[in-house]
Amino acid sequence: MEPITHREDINRFETIQDGYTAYIAYEPFEGGIDLTHTLVPKPLEGKGLASALTRHVLDYAGENNLKVRPTCPFIKVYVERHPQYRCLVFES
Repeated sequence: MEPITHREDINRFETIQDGYTAYIAYEPFEGGIDLTHTLVPKPLEGKGLASALTRHVLDYAGENNLKVRPTCPFIKVYVERHPQYRCLVFES
């Protein structure tokens, strides 16, 4: 897998594979990031990219003391299935 890049200029974490860009978009808020959308182009589906991106973003949030709002349904399910990340979820 190619490296995952944090594109702060456009609020997303992305990786480019075989000429296609997979990414997680976010919106910053005070003390955290709202993970709004995960996109994996059809030719890249089934390769674990969405999970790898999600793991990377959640690890980034933890390392930077950021809370997350898992607005994206994929990320919400990922956090439910990986309890080690539940402590990062912003409780409103």
